[in-house]
Order: sequence, then structure tokens, then C-alpha cells
Amino acid sequence: MKERDLIRIKELRQLLEKYNQAYYQKDAPLVTDSEYDVLMHELVRLEALHPEVTSSDSPTKKVGGQADGRFGSVTHQAPLLSLANAFSKEDVENFHSRICQEIPNPTYVLEPKMDGLTVALTYVDGRLTIGATRGDGLSGEDITANVKTIVTVPKELKEPVPFLAIRGEVFINKEDFAKLNEERELLQEGIFANPRNAAAGSLRQLDAKITASRPLRAFFYDILAIQGRQMPVTQEDLLQLLCDLGLPVNPSVQAGSIEDIISAINSWQDKRHSLAYEIDGLVIKLSNIKERAELGNTSKAPKWAIAYKFPAEEAETTLLDIEIGVGRTGVLTPLAILEPVKVAGSVISRATLHNEDMIKEKDVRIGDRVLIHKAGDVIPEIIRPLPGKRDGTQKPFIMPKICPECGSKAVRLEGESAWYCTNSTCPAKRREELIHFVSRSGMDIDGLGTALLEQLLVKCLVKDVSGLYYLQAPTLAGLERMGKKSAANIIKAIEKSKENDLSSLLTALGIRFVGEKVGKILAARFLDMNAIFAASEEDLTNIPEIGPKIAQSIVTWAAQPQNIQLLARLSAAGVNMKSTVSDKYTNKLQNYTFVITGTLPSLTREAAKELIEANGGKVTGSVSKNTSYVLVGESPGSKYDKAQSLGIPLINEAKLLEMLQD
Repeated sequence: MKERDLIRIKELRQLLEKYNQAYYQKDAPLVTDSEYDVLMHELVRLEALHPEVTSSDSPTKKVGGQADGRFGSVTHQAPLLSLANAFSKEDVENFHSRICQEIPNPTYVLEPKMDGLTVALTYVDGRLTIGATRGDGLSGEDITANVKTIVTVPKELKEPVPFLAIRGEVFINKEDFAKLNEERELLQEGIFANPRNAAAGSLRQLDAKITASRPLRAFFYDILAIQGRQMPVTQEDLLQLLCDLGLPVNPSVQAGSIEDIISAINSWQDKRHSLAYEIDGLVIKLSNIKERAELGNTSKAPKWAIAYKFPAEEAETTLLDIEIGVGRTGVLTPLAILEPVKVAGSVISRATLHNEDMIKEKDVRIGDRVLIHKAGDVIPEIIRPLPGKRDGTQKPFIMPKICPECGSKAVRLEGESAWYCTNSTCPAKRREELIHFVSRSGMDIDGLGTALLEQLLVKCLVKDVSGLYYLQAPTLAGLERMGKKSAANIIKAIEKSKENDLSSLLTALGIRFVGEKVGKILAARFLDMNAIFAASEEDLTNIPEIGPKIAQSIVTWAAQPQNIQLLARLSAAGVNMKSTVSDKYTNKLQNYTFVITGTLPSLTREAAKELIEANGGKVTGSVSKNTSYVLVGESPGSKYDKAQSLGIPLINEAKLLEMLQD
């Protein structure tokens, strides 16, 4: 038995080291968090049975990963330790019992455990001077330049504290994660497995411009060292101090007895899905900071805190079939048809498999039992098949060489992972072009659903997207499930869309590699559709965010006679071809967070939001202590009242424009 255990200990150490390197240094995990936790728990148990083989090099004794040699090294002001894990109510109660042996009547704080990348920041005389990753807990990578690109991280504190070292977590919201992956898939770039990978990969870039282009955010929750101010007495006081200094803190924090904490844990099981960001558990901390010092730490974790890990949000189901969808650019995308199963609060019956290479890499076969989850709590994804459950009836998937919609030849271009339909008039392309054009990220035309768009195509009432602007209400009213009122509302929505900014039209046209972000960049830089399509590849690649692949795609699209005619028809119909958003990007609103309420005199809310963000500011949907200003227009809502109650400064449109003046 002992010999077998020792062999297993060696296997587990090697395996966990391999997984640690992939997770911390390459930002490319090889297993899920829950699978990693099971292996780590097994190693902890075996090492406890055989203390004679205890080693300081074991993954159970080490924190995080080694620093990457590409970056400079930073020694932390205090060790950035990991947390011991709890997986049940009993584990939490045992943790409390150990605390009670040293501390009478302890009180606790419960904080969401962010699934991001740990960072340590240093402020000197109130100014941000150093940003570092956790690394091995004692020293990390110098990522100061990258941290300074994160809009929510203040470059200067509200008070010039002589010295402050803090710990926090950099993360990406679920919605931003989904958009980021959509953009990367559009550009034929590798997609991120989850928001944590996306945040880590973005923050550990040698080029800070890449980091700046990613939607990173941060919350801070610990003080490693402080001079010129007293160390707070409790965790609640600590978070309030950070907030007062202008640092973002998580608002979802609770305090109380162990009974209160356990009750709150139960409520968080479902509540976590409503958060804008992903969490993989909850952190339970002793509230009193002096009592923490009395308890001390182990070599790897504090004795006064523990991480309660949620049960894995994964499920096992059967891959019934793989269907092929045809996108607006003609890309053939494999779609997994699954036996319906509930995951992360919703029933999943379909999941994208992205491309042929991914299917081969994962060795997914029709009929397999598969493990699925929702990447970023948003996107259904097959983690891996379960080959041990195969019975010989499973079939490898073969990518079709013809388009399933029109029967035309499909080709795979050199250097790409996707197959394309070669038929420029493929009905699936036309349908998807229309669906994309009217979507919220495109021209945002309400009422034009998929079923109605298919009717318009089948009855030849529209041949391309420009045809939407030549529709008449009586024609629409005569269609299935339509009436005069519905038809009139749709015509009204179509007319309204003519006033959209140029960036919306650029996104809606479905030019390959041109998504929302690129559309806004082009519109802000050129201000006019004709100027964009008159630009050469060299002109376009002179824009930092536009690479050769995007530039070539734009120039190629603009040269096609059918596209020139399409733009002419859109312009003749009165669709706006100009941008009202200037490309004079500044940092004048950097470190400021705005909330907009009411109707502004000349700017739409979207235009005001773009103006603020273009000048380094941030716009959120709710008022909090972290809000810098509330931009107020006519007939403001409850946000106005909340701002007054919290003492948040109120400004009007004129004041905002004044703030942007030289």
C-alpha cells in the first residue's frame, strides 16, 4: 500500500506542476478548476499519510507559479498567499472551530472569490508606481505599464498617502468576455477558454497597447503595507479606506457570525449567476485584523481565511449530432446538438464547436458522452469527451465539402481553420447578413426577427440589406402574422435607424474582420464612409489598432462593384454615412466614472457614453460610492435621487463638454 501511495504522490506532483505551468505561465489551462482541485486534494491526503516524503517543492507547499523571464521581477511587500479550500458546510464549520480555539466569539467577512488574476500595486505619495503579478507569492512580474492602462485603476489616489501596497484581482465581465471572444473569432484568432484566461493573457502582454485594448477591470481587498495612515481595525474598515482613496472594491461584501456566513453561502449558490462577473467561490475572512496576526499563516495559506468553492458548474450529457450552420461570410460552423441538460441555471441543448481543428483536437465524436460547462458563465462549451464511456457506436465527425444550405462547393483557405461556402448568392449568407444587419450590435432595428426576414427573402421583397429601406408599411402588413400596427412600428424603426452613427453601419455591413470595435475606430478616425473606402491599405494600417488582415479585407470589400452599388442604394435611401464622434482621444476623463440619467440637450446617451469613453472615462449603469459624476439631463430618474443621497457631484451636458476643452 505504501509503495503504491509513494508512486501516486510522485505522479500527482508531476501532473500538478504541469497544470500549474500551463495555468500561471501560459494562461492556457489543461484541466478545469474542479478537476485540478480533486487532484490537489488527493495529494494533500496522501502527503498527510506519509509525512516522511514531505517536500518544500511539492505543489501543496507552493503558491502560484514562477515569474516569466520576459518581465522584470518585483519583490512583494508581504507574501501573497493562497487560500485553503472548503467544499462543504462541514469544512466551514471545522474552520470556525479551529479559529475558536484561539479567538473567542469571532466575526467574519464574506467576499466573492473573483476568478481573475491577482495583482499587487504600490502607491508612493498617492501615485501608482509599481504593478506586479502574484508570481510565486514572494515575487512577481513587473506589469506596471499594463496595469496603468486599466481605466478602473486610479493612477493617483484621492489622498497622497505616503506609501500604500495593496492586493486585488483583475478580471473581465461576462458580457465583455463574450464580445472579446466574438471579435477574436471574427479575426480568426484563438478564443479564450474563460474570463480568467482572458484577463491573465491580456495583463501579461509585452505590448501595453494590447492590454489597453482589452476590457479589464479590478477590485481591491487587502492592504499589504501602509505608511502615513493607521492600519484599519477590521476588514470592513479596510475596504472603506480603499474606497475613500478612490480604489474600486467589491460591493457584494457581507459580515456577521459564522451562522450568518453559512446562511449567506446558501443564498449565493444561485445568486452568483446574476453577477456581471464570474466567481468560483466565496472567501471567508476573520474580520479583526489584529486577531489575524495572532493566528498567523502556514507556508502557503493564512490560518484566518478560507475559500469556499462552489460545486462545479459542469454537466455530463450526450452529443447527439453535429450540424453545420452557415454564417454571413459563408463560414461553415459546426454546432453540437446535445441531449438537454441544466448547467449554471439554464438548460443547454446546443454548443458551438467553432471549427474542424477544435473537433479533432478534442477528439469529439457523435454519440460521445461529453462534459460541458458555460465558459464565463455565458457560452455553452464542450470541455472534453469521456472516452471511457464509449461503446463502439460513436462516429468521428467529417467536415462536409459542400454547403448544407445551397449545395455549392466548400473550401478551406490556406492558413485558416474555417471552411467557406463559395456561392456568393447562398441563401444562408443572405439570411445571416440580414439578421446581423438589424441586430443590436448593427443597425438595431427592432421588430425585424428571423421569421419575418426569411419571409422577406422568400417573397423576394428584399434582395440585400438596402432593400429594408425601400419597404412600405402596406407590403409588410400583408405578410403572415403581421398587421397594420406592427408594420407601422417596423417602418418607424427602420426610419429611425437611418440616423445611426457611421460606426453602426460599418459594423452592420458585415465586412470580414470588422466588428463593433473596429467599426468605432474607423468611424472616429475617418468620420465619413467615402473617406474610409478611399483609404489604401497603408493608410489603414497606420492606425495602431488596424492590422494588415483587417486593412486588406476593407480594401477588397470596397473594390467590389456589388458593394459600391449597395452603399449607393443605402445613401439614396437616406442612411447616414457620417460620424459625429471625433477621434481626438484624450485621457482627460481618466479615473472618472460617470452615470447618465435623463434626456440630454444635444447628445444621445450612446453618443455621450462614446464621448466619455473616448476620453478615458468609464460609464456604468448604477450609482455607487465609486461614481465620480452623474451626468443629468431632462426628466432624470431614480439615479438622480441616489446621487444626491450619496453626495455624488451632478453635472449637465455643458459641464461635461467644458471638462473636455483644452
